[in-house]
Amino acid sequence: MRSKHELQAAVAQRHRAVLVVNTRSRRGQRLYRAAASQLRAAGFSLLGSFPAGRSGQLEASLAAALDLQPDLLIVGGGDGTLSLAARHLAYRDAALGVLPLGTTNNFARTLGVPLHLAGAIDVLTTGKVADVDLGEANGVYFANLASTGLSGDVAGTVRPGLKRLLGQAAYPLTALARLPRHRPFQATITAGGQDRTLTTRQLNIANGSFHAARPITADASADDRLLLAYSLGGGSRASLINATIRHALMGSRRSYAESAFLATGGLMLHTTPPLPLVIDGEIHGHTPARITLAPNALRVMVTPDFTDT
Repeated sequence: MRSKHELQAAVAQRHRAVLVVNTRSRRGQRLYRAAASQLRAAGFSLLGSFPAGRSGQLEASLAAALDLQPDLLIVGGGDGTLSLAARHLAYRDAALGVLPLGTTNNFARTLGVPLHLAGAIDVLTTGKVADVDLGEANGVYFANLASTGLSGDVAGTVRPGLKRLLGQAAYPLTALARLPRHRPFQATITAGGQDRTLTTRQLNIANGSFHAARPITADASADDRLLLAYSLGGGSRASLINATIRHALMGSRRSYAESAFLATGGLMLHTTPPLPLVIDGEIHGHTPARITLAPNALRVMVTPDFTDT
């Protein structure tokens, strides 16, 4: 594999890129043609351009895009789309270019990529290549977050049309609709030779620094060699709602050194009962789950001031 600096020079000099856009994402259909046009205007030679809108088409489009051997794979969509792209690019000699066209765009926020199209494309032309961590849950890479609990109910029921219509509000509204029927569960986290058992309705394991478009803590990042495990409240519905509000209001003032967070390089998660495992917004299997860190697994274009360790 080329070094980061060699890959960055290749992107800047050759502009060999492929564009893949999930047109089922919130802004994908509307901005696909504009993205392709603006990338060409910025000097990129698009070896291929793939709008993916049918079931299964995104996976095939990403594979076809990498067969063209680009230096830069530019992907437009939300967190689920970018997480899938990260799985294809993990430990590969190509960089990911992020066009945040989804609903919450947590991974783009973690990387500091602007949420508007022109700003995101500017990062591809003036930014640098960094290598950031990925999480891995039962063999599936994730960019931002693995979770279980109420999020499993939401991921299984939230409608794509509602996300396009309401944006970020689609998730809390769906969660509130599901909450009266949702039951608490017991979770046991094993890390560093110790077991921690708790009762909750929502448990998150974050690689990135944003959840629900809000900071998790002020000092978390996707390049700190840590996963952050934390619950939202205890067993009652009120505690979940209160913890969610606190997270939204106070995340930027908190630190992962607080006792509410478990910062670790890996853990084993058991729940009673077994529950769906949500990886960057999409269900992938069930608990129990082994969740580990894949350090520096993904090369991605970021702003020049991004801290790359």
